[in-house]
Amino acid sequence: MPALDLKLRSSSYLFFAVVVAQLVLISAQVSTKTGMPILQAVAFGMVAEVQRVGATATAAVGDLWTGYFELRGLRGENERLKHELGQTRIALQQERALAQRSRNLEQLLDLRSRLAVQTTAADVIAAAATPEFRTVTIGKGTQAGLRPDMAVISPAGVVGRIIVPSAHAAKVQLLIDLNAAAGALIERSRAQGVVVGTGTGTLRLDFVSGSAEIRTGDTVITSGIDGIYPKGFVIGRVEKVERSGGSYGAVTVRPAVDFSMLEEVLIVLTPPLPDGAGPAEARR
Repeated sequence: MPALDLKLRSSSYLFFAVVVAQLVLISAQVSTKTGMPILQAVAFGMVAEVQRVGATATAAVGDLWTGYFELRGLRGENERLKHELGQTRIALQQERALAQRSRNLEQLLDLRSRLAVQTTAADVIAAAATPEFRTVTIGKGTQAGLRPDMAVISPAGVVGRIIVPSAHAAKVQLLIDLNAAAGALIERSRAQGVVVGTGTGTLRLDFVSGSAEIRTGDTVITSGIDGIYPKGFVIGRVEKVERSGGSYGAVTVRPAVDFSMLEEVLIVLTPPLPDGAGPAEARR
């Protein structure tokens, strides 16, 4: 039986091979409508399909490769643009800083032109590290003629006084320092007192007569009686008035100067007149 099955299978394979060979021979002899043999047309179709698939795959790989390089180029361009944008922003900040400094210097020059006293300008180069000592350091010293107790001002008003000068720098005690004080005058009513520092952002007006007239919003100026600050420079404005009975309790003054924003100052080189005369009297 097995030998018979094997013989039948061999006969089937042989028959199938003969049929295929017959079909191939017939296909080779039979032509399509275009005149091309069917076998050649079939073979061409198979080869063409393989070529089409290969071309598609090659194009896809090429597009992917091209896209990769284009993406790398875009990334590089993006980084370059980011760098240029950063540089532009830095340049704008520098120009803004220069413009602000120019405005500050214009204000200083305008103030100097209106003063009857001799002054010299200086940059603020450092500030005290602790709030207990409210001081700044300026970039001029004894070589520029600076001495202790010279008044320091800004276009906004009184800054303080020089306490420790060196050859090329000087320490300035700000008016808000706990140990600072200045003779003061209410500009409107001419009431006199002494402005003292509190160590914070405000001042206190002490030694004011109970009969003096002081209102919130009054401008406080230097009186010139302390021998340091010439008369008539702005100190600040009255922010709060407390009164108990016939005397003043506490008079709070908001400084005209923003001490946290100081960049340039003027140092008054001309000493105050002995009688405390102001700028108008100094011209005579």
